[in-house]
Amino acid sequence: MMSLRSLGVVFCVLLILLPPASAQQWSWQQKQRSWFTDPYRPKEIEPINLRDSDRLEKLLRAGNLYLSLQDAIALALENNLDIELQRYGPQIAAADLMRAQAGGLLRGVPQTVQAGPESVEAQVTGAAPGTGAGVRRGAAAAATGFDTGGATTAVEAGGAVITQTGVATPVLDPRIFFRYNYSHRSNPLSNTITTGVTSLIFDTHTGNMGFEKNWLTGTSLSFGWNSDYFESNNLRSDLNPSYSTNFQLRITQRLLQGFGRAVNGRNIRIARNNLRVSDLVFEQQVIATVSSVVKLYWDLVAYVEDVRVKQQALGLAQKLYEDNRKQVEIGTLAPIEIVSAEAQVARRQQELTASETRLLQQETILKNVLSKTGIENPALAAARIIPTDRIQIPPEEEIPPLERLVEIALKNRRELEQTRINIENTKIGMAGSRSQLLPSLDVLTFFNNNGLAGSPNFLARPPFVPLVDPLVAGSFGRTLEQVFRRNFPDYGVAFQLSIPIYNRSAQADYIRDSLQLRQQELRERQLLNNVRVQVQNAQIALMQARALYNAAVKERILQEQTLEAEQKKYALGASTVFFVIQYQRDLAQAQSNEVAAMAAYTKAKVDLEQALGTTLNTYNIEIQEALSGRVSRPPDPVPARP
Repeated sequence: MMSLRSLGVVFCVLLILLPPASAQQWSWQQKQRSWFTDPYRPKEIEPINLRDSDRLEKLLRAGNLYLSLQDAIALALENNLDIELQRYGPQIAAADLMRAQAGGLLRGVPQTVQAGPESVEAQVTGAAPGTGAGVRRGAAAAATGFDTGGATTAVEAGGAVITQTGVATPVLDPRIFFRYNYSHRSNPLSNTITTGVTSLIFDTHTGNMGFEKNWLTGTSLSFGWNSDYFESNNLRSDLNPSYSTNFQLRITQRLLQGFGRAVNGRNIRIARNNLRVSDLVFEQQVIATVSSVVKLYWDLVAYVEDVRVKQQALGLAQKLYEDNRKQVEIGTLAPIEIVSAEAQVARRQQELTASETRLLQQETILKNVLSKTGIENPALAAARIIPTDRIQIPPEEEIPPLERLVEIALKNRRELEQTRINIENTKIGMAGSRSQLLPSLDVLTFFNNNGLAGSPNFLARPPFVPLVDPLVAGSFGRTLEQVFRRNFPDYGVAFQLSIPIYNRSAQADYIRDSLQLRQQELRERQLLNNVRVQVQNAQIALMQARALYNAAVKERILQEQTLEAEQKKYALGASTVFFVIQYQRDLAQAQSNEVAAMAAYTKAKVDLEQALGTTLNTYNIEIQEALSGRVSRPPDPVPARP
């Protein structure tokens, strides 16, 4: 019908009014079809990737996983599921920004950081490797005052707006609409004077289309085009059939409430800030995971060393037993003495079994952290981890003063920047509540152009003679001429003012938002205080761990000297088996305490690095590599033979 022709004409006009697509988003030559269809198709998100990086296979040889500390960190960056989960955070933040740019409400970004697992001994008893009932998970780690497993203080999502208060943000995506309607109606009449017939029958074809657009300034524009084709059996109508066409341009500007980019664009600014928040949360997750992996690795090294200590103690006990057995056989020692030596062998065997079991459990925990499928992989489940690095404690180490450490932490801790951004987001969001306090004052202007045309009524009968003005005589094209020549214009200006009497709802929203802002400011101060406490506790813990290590080394040396002297006395018959066994036991405990002190010292350093926020720099971690899940550093060489 002719109304469809009008829709085509106006559609071309609307295409001109639509903003051009960005060259980065669209290429008309390359995406002719997707230009129309992409906005209405679901975006395909890649399925989750549960395949481990090939680094893991390169480090496996002859049933062993040869693992250096740097390779353990690289495997965590590539395969750890906590980091993999957090990689979706920046993508979620980008989707939230897209939603805000369209005028939608924010759905918020994840701000939770998962702590990595602890070592097997810490999970069960809290004791350090090799301590048994001796030194607890030391003194070094316990004094830090924060979660030594790597958890980061959760920061309130001040910028996550799910239900929004204040002035509603306008829908910013433009919209076009089309409508077509056909109707046939029959209307019985009580008289025939006005129409000349007893029942009025008419057919109508109506076509409408329009365009709507809002701007951040509080301006809205709507354009509508309407076309009608009308035909009836009316004998008294001058025009039959007839065409009517009109368009309306309507512009509204908010002057008080809802005015300005600060109010209407607040969600966009918050969403842009949340992009940075998601990056900070990802960095915190990397720090937490890496800190946990480093601790697990050094605990594994300590467990390996503890097994060696237990094997050495068992060897000493077995040698004593063999020597005593020979002396009993030749009659120079009472048979009862061999019983004590044999009991000592059994005890050392039991301690070795317990140490080897803890080592296997620690390997299982570490495998699960470094692989996406964990011990589901048969090759990985059966492999033994061979750590290629050893704990190296420098003879002397200078610890910077507390003021310098606190300065470093305040500069590097991601939580502090995250909190400041959330406070800024809250202040940005309060612009909506502040604007809601104002009266509503809008100015409206509209322009209408109308057209009417048709043919003389061919159903007319004398004495009625249709009188058709030449201006309206014609077909649909005549209505277009009238519209664009503005033969029948309408226009006007209107103001609308709405003043709430009490305005209590808006006042309550603003008060609540202000109180929540004050709470966030207090939490920022609380976090600053906690950071200082964490740094100081970590510094104290490192100093304490150093002192415990020095004491453990000295104790082990003295116990070695004592056992050596006692063995000489025993060889000369000046001592008994009881004292030799006692000093062997003391030496074994001293060696285990030294191993535990070494592990506690390394973990105290990790805690201090985490408290300072320098973990990424310490281990040369590129955050972009962590984000991509591909570490460029090649694996360390694997020994040629196991």
